[in-house]
Amino acid sequence: MKAVTVSDTAYHEGIGKVGATIKERIVGSLKGMNEIEAEIVSLVRNTVSNTLRTGGAVAGETLSLTKDVLKGAIAATEEVGTGLTLSTKSVAKGIVMGVSDIGGDVVSAASQTVKAAVKGAAEVGGDVAMVALRAVDGVIEATKEVGGNVIEVTRAAVEGAIEAARGIGNTAVKAVKEMLVGVVEGVKEVGGAILSKPRMETGSLEEHASIAKGEAAGTSKARKRK
Repeated sequence: MKAVTVSDTAYHEGIGKVGATIKERIVGSLKGMNEIEAEIVSLVRNTVSNTLRTGGAVAGETLSLTKDVLKGAIAATEEVGTGLTLSTKSVAKGIVMGVSDIGGDVVSAASQTVKAAVKGAAEVGGDVAMVALRAVDGVIEATKEVGGNVIEVTRAAVEGAIEAARGIGNTAVKAVKEMLVGVVEGVKEVGGAILSKPRMETGSLEEHASIAKGEAAGTSKARKRK
């Protein structure tokens, strides 16, 4: 058995102190980040709800406002040199909560928000898949907090992300689907097949279900003929 020397003890104590210092600094940074994210959510939420109250909560204005808010967020991240993915979740969450505050369509807002985020990320050369994930996380988190229909919002958000990615290219579609697999698995009612089967790239989940039923019926008939 190796004897523990004074130098060994000093070394391990030194590592412990360094580790403690790193821990304290990381905790401080994360607390600061959480505060910043909360401020972004509050700012976006109040801006969206106040603007819609003033102009009237109609679908066209909600869509226009959503795009405008995200453009502002993207421009801000470019100006300060901060990654777009860091603010996307907070902005998306704020938009949905703001729409909810005035009794707007949260499901539609979620879809529009994710689409706009993905398109915006592509325009500035950002990580489309990560932005999609952050946006979807944001709208789901907001929906849970306001007591909305999480299943419907998740469905709309995921389909919105894929639709927006499809306009960018096949590589983007693949990346977004792979990134969102965990989200869909977490909400099983949404139906994981939307991200796995090629034929799921178009159409609604209801259409996909109808197709699946038709295939099952066809298979059953074929077996009877045999």
